[in-house]
Amino acid sequence: MSVHGAYLAVVIIWSTTPLGLVWSSESVSLTLAVLMRMVISFVLGGLLIKFGNIHLPWHNKAKRVYCYSGIGIYGGLLFSYLAASSVPSGMISLMFGLSPIIAGLLGQKILNERKFGLARQVALMISLIGLALACSDNLSIDSQNGIGLIFILLAVFLFSLSGVLVKSVHLDIHPVAITFGALSVCVPLYFFTWLIMDGTLPVEQWQARSIWAILYLGVFGSLISFVAYFYILQKLSVSTTALITMMTPVFALILGGVLNNEIISIKLIIGAVLILFGLLIYHWGDNFLLNKTRIKLE
Repeated sequence: MSVHGAYLAVVIIWSTTPLGLVWSSESVSLTLAVLMRMVISFVLGGLLIKFGNIHLPWHNKAKRVYCYSGIGIYGGLLFSYLAASSVPSGMISLMFGLSPIIAGLLGQKILNERKFGLARQVALMISLIGLALACSDNLSIDSQNGIGLIFILLAVFLFSLSGVLVKSVHLDIHPVAITFGALSVCVPLYFFTWLIMDGTLPVEQWQARSIWAILYLGVFGSLISFVAYFYILQKLSVSTTALITMMTPVFALILGGVLNNEIISIKLIIGAVLILFGLLIYHWGDNFLLNKTRIKLE
């Protein structure tokens, strides 16, 4: 796999995943939709482990990584599905675009990373203003949409927390092994969640679009994208990889509007621009100020 091919794959998959998430739970109960998605990924991941001769460690340190990864895969995804019935797919992607900033805040507490400089503090304020503006239309419609937005915020928080906790464990494991190990933790949890919240199999109600969406998410959204992301993370700089979180919300908003008739209001557009501008400052603002200071000193 080429680096450029892997990069393009992640951008496309992450841009289409929110829409696939909404479609997958249209005619299939959300708990069953996510369970089916995880089982597909688990089976395919197991085949990759077996036939790819990939080492799958099960010592205590590895188990911690799998459990930490599972926080994002179980908690993050479950709350995303809970929100999918009331929150547009473009909004879901926009919210997840904030994950680098939230991860940065969590990293200060968990990893003792340095506090945000001036540029990142400004980025945080701009992104929060953009988020409030983008969400204002949804909050004014009904209480269900407001609850959906809370679910998405919880999903982004758990996804970001998972990444920070995984980073706290210094262990070199193949990305496929991490994925399969995390799925080994999450699939039983999703099964019991489906059993408690639903427990039915109304196959006669299932529609083709939901089934195809589940298959797409199981193969691409939960397995291939994760492996490709770790691959490009090893090959490219952090700043280049960070562009993904700025590109996918734009494409997701367009896809939601064109393919799912989602309303793209002026407030949403302005809010999205502010959030993306905040991400731009977050990733490169400190370097810009540092270079400007260096030029003045010279």
